[in-house]
Amino acid sequence: MGKTECSCAIAEISELYGKDMATRDAYGITLVELGKKNPNIVVLDADLSCSTKTINFAKSFPERFFNMGVSEQDMMGTATGLALTGKIPFASTFAIFATGRAWEQIRQSVCYSHANVKIVATHGGITVGEDGATHQALEDVSLMRVIPCMTVIVPADAYETAQAVSVAAEYYGPVYIRLGRAKVPSLMPKDYNFQIGKAYVFKIGKDVNIIANGIMLAEALKASQILNEEGIDTGVANFSCVKPLDEEVLYNIAKASKLIVTAEEHSIIGGLGSAVAEFLSENCQKPLKRIGVRDTFGCSGNWKELLKYYGLTAENIVQTVKENLKK
Repeated sequence: MGKTECSCAIAEISELYGKDMATRDAYGITLVELGKKNPNIVVLDADLSCSTKTINFAKSFPERFFNMGVSEQDMMGTATGLALTGKIPFASTFAIFATGRAWEQIRQSVCYSHANVKIVATHGGITVGEDGATHQALEDVSLMRVIPCMTVIVPADAYETAQAVSVAAEYYGPVYIRLGRAKVPSLMPKDYNFQIGKAYVFKIGKDVNIIANGIMLAEALKASQILNEEGIDTGVANFSCVKPLDEEVLYNIAKASKLIVTAEEHSIIGGLGSAVAEFLSENCQKPLKRIGVRDTFGCSGNWKELLKYYGLTAENIVQTVKENLKK
């Protein structure tokens, strides 16, 4: 897909702007638009197309949709084969199955051969809710980030998801995009343009800067409003691209900060917080506090209550900032 085609696809899905919508729903809409533009796009799913929203593509282009059944490992191998013939495969299932059950196939088949496969996994994080710990992927970003040549993206809202999926279709190489189940508010500005390896800075604060992605960007923005109103100069940046990390922006944020806080709906081990910590330790040492799930499994419950239970709310961010600024 050329840049012109990609731009046209993004223009056609700009209707997503301003709407509260699950990122998986935005994915389903975007796939259909991209399918209209490029006949080389094919979609594979592991018997969860109604949940991942690839069902939209299946109805529009049945000859280019493949239900692989409950066979995630086969799906990744088949996607690799399709990519090596010149197709642009999007392979989807729940994040826990895509990254856990099929990790070896992603490493050995997709990434080792640098196949042009796009793995778009839905139902990431604890906001899967009532499905419980067995379905709540809290390690997926870490599992994908560690594999050479894999690009890792965690969009914050429907508008960013639409752009990220469109850009991924244009980009050559393995991509992992993590999407959610719950509806999320529209956060990114109308003139936003997603780019692989680039962060978006809402504001750089002199006291503290919150680095977030996914559903936690909304909480970070709420927290920043509270902190700024209380006289703590707080900035927020959306690091939706965890790999490659925007090191230039991160360095500039670090230089300006007394404290950096990362916020993610993922284990604090191996995800966004780890990526930021690794960079800071070698390039610009500043106090860092990671907010995320702390070395434990999820549990079943209402997704909003689970965010509170695991300390992933704006109030938790505010408390963390105040406690650590005192230090």
